[in-house]
Amino acid sequence: MSDLKQVPFNDPQPFDFGREFADNPEPRCPCVLLLDTSASMDGDPISQLNQGLTYFKDELGSDSLAAKRVEVAIITFGPVRTRGAFQTADEFTPPRLVTEQDTPMGAAIVEALHLIEDRKKAYQASGVSYYRPWIFLITDGAPTDDWRHAAELVREGVEKKKLAFFAVGVEGADMATLARISPRKPLRLKGLKFRELFQWLSNSLGAVSRSSPDQETLALPPPSNDWAEL
Repeated sequence: MSDLKQVPFNDPQPFDFGREFADNPEPRCPCVLLLDTSASMDGDPISQLNQGLTYFKDELGSDSLAAKRVEVAIITFGPVRTRGAFQTADEFTPPRLVTEQDTPMGAAIVEALHLIEDRKKAYQASGVSYYRPWIFLITDGAPTDDWRHAAELVREGVEKKKLAFFAVGVEGADMATLARISPRKPLRLKGLKFRELFQWLSNSLGAVSRSSPDQETLALPPPSNDWAEL
């Protein structure tokens, strides 16, 4: 993915990867949450999303194995911001999200791909095995930037089994464009049921963490019609 356009990210606290992996040599399952913080998410949507993230942290942290194996990073877009380095679920602290500007979804996806590639290099350098990385996108709008190149990179990554990509549209989302970005059929969230969505995500990542990193396929819990329009 050498043709990716890099989005600057300055981590104020550089991490000691050697010590990190020495303290916890468990295989890792990295998951990037790509979260829409554009102006249209203001009010109830961003409030419910923040509550959902807190619930997600609590659920993952209550699974002793997932807490050590699942790593979470958050990228928000509107503008694109990387909210810190990957953290295992037992150390993950969700940022308090606020709404800002537009919906640069394409740039956010490219940044997520960069973040994953950098993390994989850290795993490889430290001899730590890892599961196929996840990118989990939540949006209530349509991209305001050029998303086509990002979509090509996503499809290439999924086809080569380098990553898994999921997209969820909140009310108002451009589902047709999401379907052109995501090889997996996007799901539409019912109302603002972020808690139920993050329950499913936690259960799914927990299932991954209990499998073998070299397992080719894994049956994930099916999305529930309690939170998704199937």
